[in-house]
Amino acid sequence: MVAPLRVGVLAYPGCFASEVFGVPDLLTMASHLAAPNGTGEPLYDVSILSPRRRVVASGGAVITVVPVRQVDVLVVPGFELYPGLDLDATLTSLRPEIETIRSHAQSGAALVSICVGAFLLADAGLLDGRESTTSWLFADRLADRCPGTDVRAEKLVLTDRGVTTTGAFSAMYDFALGLIREHNGSRVARATARLALVDDARPSQTPYVDRELLPATGSQFSQGVKRWLDQNMGERYDLGLLSAAFHVSTRTLLRRFRAETGQTPLGHLQAERVRKAKHLLETTDRTITAIAADVGYRDPGTFSAIFTRLAGHRPRDYRATFGTQAEPAS
Repeated sequence: MVAPLRVGVLAYPGCFASEVFGVPDLLTMASHLAAPNGTGEPLYDVSILSPRRRVVASGGAVITVVPVRQVDVLVVPGFELYPGLDLDATLTSLRPEIETIRSHAQSGAALVSICVGAFLLADAGLLDGRESTTSWLFADRLADRCPGTDVRAEKLVLTDRGVTTTGAFSAMYDFALGLIREHNGSRVARATARLALVDDARPSQTPYVDRELLPATGSQFSQGVKRWLDQNMGERYDLGLLSAAFHVSTRTLLRRFRAETGQTPLGHLQAERVRKAKHLLETTDRTITAIAADVGYRDPGTFSAIFTRLAGHRPRDYRATFGTQAEPAS
């Protein structure tokens, strides 16, 4: 008899209740699919743990918990990280949970964070020297708070030496399906995904990034450059013309823009062109060639290569996945 995998989910004040129960629910489905007649041994021993006697999750949901015990895998859900939240105070209030995370890591348990649960792992010292991911919206904030980690914002699930971090919210399902695949095989993982209507083939967070939700970067100079580029999006990129518009040399413009934003003017322009192209692919039936021209690309091949690199899908595949309009017959 093989002992069931012990999976603990660490509940704490303010955590997202759905992220507490999402992984256990998918593991329950997998167990039923692996032993459809109910005759098999339990595959997973799942418990909701807390160093506290009572936990009230985000939204006021009261979660029943059991005392902390040793598990093979400890899952740390995310919490409500909103503008104006005092992150230092929030994490200070979660010292009992951070100590629980640290002690489980020392005992050899695998650690998993969901979404911004990565901030708890970072404060426990588990991300230093490791690659990590989190919600694309808060990736820069995690990198600033924990400079010792290499934040890979495009990743949905990233495991580095026993520590797993995931992207935003629904990436908990990508992690759970990976765990099921590892312990029960591809057939059970695939069947679980079909039963739950969960995509089991998502390669990246990149297609879901909405740059309008990201905080603005840069000061007055770079903001002015961005506005100029956005207003001239359909024109050929000309660094000399751009520099002349701001009465600086090309070298000075590149240096100041990168210092303020961390990117080049061309990088910003390409990202904005792709953002506009995404919107057109989602909401119109214009041809891909026409959309490429709309956002400043005369060569559809160049447009397709840049779009695929930044959006994580080819234009046609992006429209098929996210579009609300049927593509016209070619």
